[in-house]
Amino acid sequence: MRPYIFLLIFTFLVACRSTKTVTSKTEEKPKPPVAKDSAKVKEPVGIKMAKDSIDLDFKIGQMILVGIADRKAISDTDKIKTELAEGKIGGIILFEKNISPENSKETLKKLISDLQANAKYFPLFMSIDEEGGKVHRLKEKYGFIKMPAPAYLGGLKNTDSTFYYTKKLAALMADLGINVNFAPDVDIALNPANPVIAKLGRSYSANPKTVSMHAIAAIKAHHVYGVKTALKHFPGHGSSTTDSHLGITDVTNLWKESELIPYKDIIRSGQIDAIMTAHIINCKLDTSCLPATLSQTIVTGLLRQSLGFEGVVFSDDMQMYAISKNYGRENAIRLSILAGVDVVVFGNNVSPTDKITATEIHAIIKKMVVNGEIPESRIDESYNRIVKLKQEKFN
Repeated sequence: MRPYIFLLIFTFLVACRSTKTVTSKTEEKPKPPVAKDSAKVKEPVGIKMAKDSIDLDFKIGQMILVGIADRKAISDTDKIKTELAEGKIGGIILFEKNISPENSKETLKKLISDLQANAKYFPLFMSIDEEGGKVHRLKEKYGFIKMPAPAYLGGLKNTDSTFYYTKKLAALMADLGINVNFAPDVDIALNPANPVIAKLGRSYSANPKTVSMHAIAAIKAHHVYGVKTALKHFPGHGSSTTDSHLGITDVTNLWKESELIPYKDIIRSGQIDAIMTAHIINCKLDTSCLPATLSQTIVTGLLRQSLGFEGVVFSDDMQMYAISKNYGRENAIRLSILAGVDVVVFGNNVSPTDKITATEIHAIIKKMVVNGEIPESRIDESYNRIVKLKQEKFN
């Protein structure tokens, strides 16, 4: 009987081994190619992720945010659809001129939806300047809402009012499809005659702690509806005597360190999403006397290293005369990215000859990366921050 038992055991062992699936290395499913230094990004809920490698062209595209002239609709043959499909645009900024006088809400909502439908891989930063008061695009005359100026709200000394009004505004933006507001303005009203801040009612207060409290209330109101915010204008435009839209704005002898307090407070609060730079010159902060947007000392040194901000930095509009009339388009783009700016903004609120397409901006940045003027690692840093912010959700 023993030989029979051994034969049964041997047969059983052979049969078990034969049922295992052996996969050779040559049979493994090939992984998609990964671009050099490509960001490792988890696929977020609700976002269609790239199935191929995330290449340099797409990363650069995420760093570009543009205005769309006076478009109120997108046609099937619109060139911007091609730019979106090619991944050359990461964000759009909307202005009042993009709002139709008739059927305002429905038309604007469709415009935003059509733009997002053509975006590649990630949703666009669909942005707007909505501070209230003088800087208010979604006006009552279009069937939208009234939004008091920050100066009025700060004067009430009641952050509940700021939260209440801003929450209504955020609900409207979210309904329209706007997901980034370039607000609140955390400039301090140090100079009552400031032509671009205090005189327009854009600052909550001359007291930095009051500015911090109201700004945090405003940010929390945005977050109720999932809208991101960008504080502005770093490192402080409140002490200026001139308007950087019109030319050089030097605050070297006017700027106060207290202008950093709202940034410190809001970074510590954990509520911060993003920051927008100012085009102001402050030779005490940067002895090279470059505008903050172009200054590595201010953006990387002061904001990131000293204040500990790790999120997305947007430039102010690169076509404002403080930059465009003094530093040259290509030079300004190069300096801003090297400084640490993640998203360059071109509002295209300029003459037709000065307008620029996302494709043109993309080509400028790509050329500088290829020829070594901008390290590819610098593009990766911005891409990682941008994707993280686009994935951010609020409870």
